[in-house]
Amino acid sequence: MDESLSLRPLTARSVVLSTLLGHHPPALPARALVRVGELFGTAEGTVRTALTRMVAAGDLEQRDGTYRLSGRLVARQARQDDSRAPRTRHWDGDWEIAVVTADRRSAPDRAAFRQAMAALRLGELREGCWMRPANLLREPRDRPPVVTAQCALFTGAPEGDPAALAAALWDLDGWAARARALESALREDRTADLAGRFTVSAAVLRHLLADPVLPAALLPADWPGEGLRRRYEAFDRDFRALLRRHIGI
Repeated sequence: MDESLSLRPLTARSVVLSTLLGHHPPALPARALVRVGELFGTAEGTVRTALTRMVAAGDLEQRDGTYRLSGRLVARQARQDDSRAPRTRHWDGDWEIAVVTADRRSAPDRAAFRQAMAALRLGELREGCWMRPANLLREPRDRPPVVTAQCALFTGAPEGDPAALAAALWDLDGWAARARALESALREDRTADLAGRFTVSAAVLRHLLADPVLPAALLPADWPGEGLRRRYEAFDRDFRALLRRHIGI
């Protein structure tokens, strides 16, 4: 595996979370989650402690020994699924623009707002001004109250080069370089142990969530987004089958 990827080790919490985010429906018995933890040398007691803490934190719901993602994390799973096959439309040159109008915002409100804008794949041009090409299929209800309560929303188009604007909003070269390294890791890890494949799979999904999903006209040549998605889908079919056999479901 490419050492430059610096894949972070998975904690008991992240193992549980990644497993449920990748499972449909997002619910599994405790014994199955313990079996996944064993792949990483994580003791049963450590996994069960993580489950208890995640229920207390509102990340999971528990009923009759089965753990399910909470509503907030079900929404994250939906975003993750969408990042694997983004819903786009023909781009006519328009941009979505959101300008912060709220006078005073608490630190939690600001943090929640930034998370929401990242989930909507908007980039920040300057403090309080967010935008992106209007090429995503989006309904007004897709924008959460934390956004609509704090912003004025517009549609417009830049007078300058839109590709240059996109390059200023997102680190496209950085995203592309890591995408290529992850695609290479997917090829290399087809014969790796389950723990290694699990770690790479989780890293790819995190990276796809950060893809701005721009129109082709605004992307650098040889953009690796679709190539990474195709490679991941083939990888994931095999990986999920192996994982299901391991945990006995």
